[in-house]
Amino acid sequence: MTTPKNFALIGASGYIAPRHLKAIKETGNNLIAALDPFDSVGIMDRYFPNSDFFVEPERFDRHLDKLRRKNEGSQVQYVSICSPNYLHDSHIRMALRNDAHAICEKPIVLNPWNVDALQAIEKETSKEIYTILQLRLHPSIVSLKKQIEEGPEDKIYDIDLSYITSRGHWYQVSWKGYAEKSGGVATNIGVHFFDMLSYLFGEVKENIVHYSNKMKAAGYLEFEKAKVRWFLSIDYNDIPEEIKTTGQRTYRCITIDKKEIEFSGGFTDLHTVSYQKILNGEGFRLEEARQSINTVFHIRNSKPIGLRGDYHPLAKGL
Repeated sequence: MTTPKNFALIGASGYIAPRHLKAIKETGNNLIAALDPFDSVGIMDRYFPNSDFFVEPERFDRHLDKLRRKNEGSQVQYVSICSPNYLHDSHIRMALRNDAHAICEKPIVLNPWNVDALQAIEKETSKEIYTILQLRLHPSIVSLKKQIEEGPEDKIYDIDLSYITSRGHWYQVSWKGYAEKSGGVATNIGVHFFDMLSYLFGEVKENIVHYSNKMKAAGYLEFEKAKVRWFLSIDYNDIPEEIKTTGQRTYRCITIDKKEIEFSGGFTDLHTVSYQKILNGEGFRLEEARQSINTVFHIRNSKPIGLRGDYHPLAKGL
């Protein structure tokens, strides 16, 4: 029987934290410490009511260090990181300094050079950094990858990616509304889709931005095996009318050669699957995240060209 691992978690009050808490619990492990400057973390009672909790990173860091210096059974072996995007790099370093592996939400970092720096720290500490790229594990994507690999080698697919996830006024006031902290809307809600596309279709050959503001972005990506028109938005007004009538505030659609991929469900347990793979030594590492980080960095720093060339239909009229 496998001995349970000791986990710590950074960002316990965040939107994504419950998926990590659930994954730690469902893989049979223990959460012994958590950190968040906000103390609205009652969700922890559902999973780990006996976990120590800190609102100050200095005291949390000291606690991890004290545990590290005790006997082997007390040491934290993994730190799960669910903090704001711009803090991921610092919190990964904190984990490795305390002799723990890091499991970090996407985007693992905001800038490509941070990938190189963290790889150097991995070598120095002999600890491993993992990222959550859960769309690679989605049954529809697993099936599609197999289909592409078994299909004609020279085939180029035509893809339309549309993702609209409505956000209220709070979004722009929070850290997510500041590009220097979140990476902007294309990074914050799109990086996992860009990773999924590169996983399926290979290296990025061309990256054009047609439109970008604080609420939405649109562009064109050309991969080795696909041409992709993409549109990402947090604006409720962009949701198609037929979807609004159902009361939904999110619209997700991916078409390949004008055929829609069934992508409506299958998301809820993917963090647990991700943790299982990490604990089995099969998790996604820094190098696998590199291309998506390069992609969103380029989008964030590109000047939009306007609606010229092959742009997404939902961008019409912007």
